[in-house]
Amino acid sequence: MISQAQFDTEIDLIIRNAIREDVGDGDHSSLACIPDTARGKAKLLVKDEGVIAGIEFAKKVFEYVDPDMTIETLIEDGATVKYGDIAFYVEGASQSILKAERLVLNAMQRMSAIATKTRTFVDLLEGTGTKILDTRKTTPGIRALEKWAVKIGGGENHRFALYDMIMLKDNHIDFSGGITKAINKTKQYLEDTGRDLKIIVEARNLQEIEEILQSSGVYRILIDNFNYEDTRKAVKMIGDQCLTESSGGINESTVRHYAECGVDYISSGALTHSVYNMDLSLKAV
Repeated sequence: MISQAQFDTEIDLIIRNAIREDVGDGDHSSLACIPDTARGKAKLLVKDEGVIAGIEFAKKVFEYVDPDMTIETLIEDGATVKYGDIAFYVEGASQSILKAERLVLNAMQRMSAIATKTRTFVDLLEGTGTKILDTRKTTPGIRALEKWAVKIGGGENHRFALYDMIMLKDNHIDFSGGITKAINKTKQYLEDTGRDLKIIVEARNLQEIEEILQSSGVYRILIDNFNYEDTRKAVKMIGDQCLTESSGGINESTVRHYAECGVDYISSGALTHSVYNMDLSLKAV
C-alpha cells in the first residue's frame, strides 16, 4: 500500500486541481456582488440518511482556499446521519466560503455515498471474519477520495494503483504464456529491480489454483467468478498457504454467502462505481 505521505500528496493534488478547474481566474459571481470585506457563516446540512464522509477533507479544502476560515465540527467522519443533521459550521470571508462550496459538496456527497455502501457490506459480513475490499474501479483523478471513503465506511483498501502491488490477472497470465511463467517472471523482475511488492494471482478455475500453489511467494489468490461450491473447494485447497480473495459481481445479496465459504477477503468494484450521492447542502446562516 502507499504511504501516508503519498496519500497526503494525492489529496493535495486533488484539491489544487479541483480549485483550478472550478475557479480559474476568479469566482466572478461572488466578486461581482459580494465585498471582499464581507464575512459569513454557513452550515453543512444533511438532507439524506447514511454514513457521513469527507468532513476532514472539507477542512483541508477550506484551509487551502483561505487559512483564516474556522470550522466547528458537530459530527465526525463515519457517523450515521439523518435528514436535518448539521455536520459542521464554517465561518470566514463570504467569498472564500462560496469559492470552496462546490468542491466540498461534490466530494462529501460522493464520499458519503461510498462510505454508506461500504458500511452496508461490512454489516452484512459481521461475524464471518471476512473483510471487504475496494478495487481500482474508481473515478479518474479522485481515487484517493474514494478509497478514503471506503476506509471511513469500515472497509479496507486493495492496492492503490498499479505501482504498489503486483496483481497477475487473466491477461497478464495469457500474455506471459501461463501461470507458472507469469509468476516466475514476476519474481525475477522483483529481484532484478530490488522491489518489495506483494503478489496476487487470479485463478479462473480449480486447476489454475492447483498450479498457483506449486509456486512459492504468492501473497493472495484471487478466486474470480467462482460459484459457492467451487469457492469452498478452493479455500480448502489453499488452506494456510496464502490468503484468499473472492471477486466477480459480488453484491449485497451474495456477499454473505461467499464469506461463509471461508475467504479472507471479498473485493467489490460496486463500492466505488455504483453509488448514489448523498444529498447535502451548504447553507448560509
